[in-house]
Amino acid sequence: MKANRSQQANRSKLIAAGIFATAWLWAATPAFAHCDTLDGPVVTDAKIALEKKDIAPVLKWIKPEHEAELKSAFTQTLAVRTQGKDARELADQFFFETLVRVHRAGEGAPYTGLKPAGAKLDPAIEAADHALERGEASTLIKAMTEEVAAGIRQRFSEAIEKKKHAEHSVEAGREFVAAYVEFVHYVESLHTTATRAAATHEHGEAAAQPAKAAHEHNY
Repeated sequence: MKANRSQQANRSKLIAAGIFATAWLWAATPAFAHCDTLDGPVVTDAKIALEKKDIAPVLKWIKPEHEAELKSAFTQTLAVRTQGKDARELADQFFFETLVRVHRAGEGAPYTGLKPAGAKLDPAIEAADHALERGEASTLIKAMTEEVAAGIRQRFSEAIEKKKHAEHSVEAGREFVAAYVEFVHYVESLHTTATRAAATHEHGEAAAQPAKAAHEHNY
């Protein structure tokens, strides 16, 4: 019984985390944007790999099918780095760009170039990174809970208010429908992300597949 309660609690936490993340990223810049920055975690590991002359630290950032390309780029980079300061800087930049490009490809995201160090990040990304650095997520959860609650309340209030006048005219009806669609799609996206996150954690990638069909409504 205790094990079952523990599993239920873990599932609830995962669902909540998925909802919080979706809410904060609802109107954000492309996800994982910090992986494009020169002071982000991907390039940081790339610098370690080059200094150690060992590609191992960066392999976790890419899919297996991209390993051959990255290993080739790494070998070329190490060879060119020995030819002077300018060559070293160019070679490093080449490797950083190659690594970030294939990392983004593995996410199914486009590569738009490296961003400078210190680039402004989405608040959700910064909060998530800080939580990992501190080793606790209570501050992150509190902040994101407030964000998602505010998002639901705002869309609900607009929809319920417009519903009161929906039958007064065609124009009023259309305003209600627009508010209804915004409200329902927002809640749907939160639930889809949350249940997919929980399923992936408990049962692996295969269990998450049914969630892909969740957003097929045509309003």
